[in-house]
Formats: sequence, structure tokens, C-alpha cells
Amino acid sequence: MENKLLVFGASGFIGKNLSDFLSNDDHLETSSLRNLENLDKINSTNVIINLVGKAHDHKGEASERDFYYANYELVKNIYNVFVQSEASLFIHISSIAAIEESGSSNALTEEMVCNPVSWYGKSKQKAEQFLMDQQLPDGKKIIILRPTMVHGPGDKGNLTLLYKLIAKGLPYPLSKFDNRRSFLSIDNFNYLIKEIINKHTMVPSGIYHICDDQPIATSTIISIIGEVTGKNIFNFPLPKGLVKGLAKFGDFIPLPLNSKRLGKMTSDLVVSNTKIKNALQIEQLPVSAEEGLRRTIQSFSKS
Repeated sequence: MENKLLVFGASGFIGKNLSDFLSNDDHLETSSLRNLENLDKINSTNVIINLVGKAHDHKGEASERDFYYANYELVKNIYNVFVQSEASLFIHISSIAAIEESGSSNALTEEMVCNPVSWYGKSKQKAEQFLMDQQLPDGKKIIILRPTMVHGPGDKGNLTLLYKLIAKGLPYPLSKFDNRRSFLSIDNFNYLIKEIINKHTMVPSGIYHICDDQPIATSTIISIIGEVTGKNIFNFPLPKGLVKGLAKFGDFIPLPLNSKRLGKMTSDLVVSNTKIKNALQIEQLPVSAEEGLRRTIQSFSKS
């Protein structure tokens, strides 16, 4: 049976990839929340996917209110229409930042205490709490997903910075940092969304972490970039203290590296996806962490 899907926030990197993927098999419409009249489209759908949110503030111009409006207030608007509609499933895309942003070498599970520190993480966590506090009408379900960093064709995040650095033949200065992080390829993200839609009767309402099956060391990413670009990578291991000092300058002046970006590139952040795989009865995701990264980096070389 064809699903009738409505995706909010389909104009971004994740939204474009997901919409292209889902439209192959299902009837899909996309909508913006700039005009709330668009919400009447919800009455002709049975699954709503919310990707609306604010994550990046590269220019440092966003206020706390901007984050809470995009990541919390708009979620309440969508929820209120959802409960009045015939839609039975609401998939809300949150972020792993709702539970942890500073890093963790122990695999993060959904039961752990939330520790967001930024306006982004706190606003995402507040939206989660709002949704979890609601008494759902019979026949309706909310599934909240916390993805780790999602990457794929069209990605303009930290992987792009690493790629550009090495593709230009510049020495890699962060080899003193030895870390592992959980990522999520766009292929696995799309796969999980499709599986949830098709098997949602098996998945209880609640919060689920989604990520690739294996965490990846930054050194592995560097090796893959070197393999794809054909560059011999020259490591120039600057002392950690010096790198952190340079990154702090980037907090105040426009440099390629700042403290937030350095943390994402060099700290441990390992996440468990066991809960969602158990709910969907999946043993492993279709794309390995290394293969997903290779596909993303190959897409950079073609752009």
C-alpha cells in the first residue's frame, strides 16, 4: 500500500535527499512553515516527518530566540495540527545534541540523562520533552529520532572542511588527537526512515538514537580522503594546547577552525543504535560506516 507522506523542512541537505528517496515508492508532498496555511495539507496524509529546525549559525548572528522558535515553537505548531488530523504517525527529527554535545567515549543510550549545553541542544531537548509529555489520542504515534552527524552528497559540514584541507595538499594538523565518533550516512538515514514508516506498528512511541553501526576514528576519515583524492597526506601534528588556542581565536574572528568545530572533529562521541534496530528487527544497517564516508567523500571530488 502506498503511504501518503508530508515532509516539513525538505529544502535542506537531509530533506532533499530523503524526499528523493521516499518519492520513489510513496506519494510525497513537502511543505514550509513560513505560511501556516500549508499545514492544511496534513489532512491528506497519514505520515508526517518534521525536519524543520535551526542548527548552524556560522556567522554568529542567531539569537537564543531564533533557536527556540525554530526548534521548539514550530514543533508545537506541527504537533497541534497532527493531533487534529487523520495522520497516524509523526516522525520528529531531533538531534543527538539533545542528550550530549561535549563528547562521550561510552556509547550513549536513550536512557541516559540529557546534558545539552548550547541553545541548539537545549531547544531540541525542550521540544522532545514537550512531545513526550503529551497524551496521544488513540491510533496516533510519535517517534522521536536523535541522529548523529548526517553526511552525504550535498553535505557542507565538517567533513567538507577536512576534505578541502587535504585535497589542497595542506598538512593535517590534528593528528595528535585520537578519537572515535558515530556518524550517520544519508543512505542509512533514509533506510531507517523508510523502515520506520513501513514497520511503525512494531515501534513504540518514544525516543530513538540513529547512527551507523560502527564509530569511526578521524584518522580513518583522513585515510579515506587520501585514498579518494590520491593525495599523500602529510601529518603536521601540532600540540593539542596550541590547536585549542588557535580555535579560540576562531570563536571571535572568522577562521576555518573554532572551538565548536574543533570539538566535533577531535572529541569522542560514540552512540548506540541498538534500541531502534531491536524495534525494527534489524541486525545491521545496509551501509557500513566506512563505505558511507567513502561515498560522501567521493561526492565532494565530483562537485
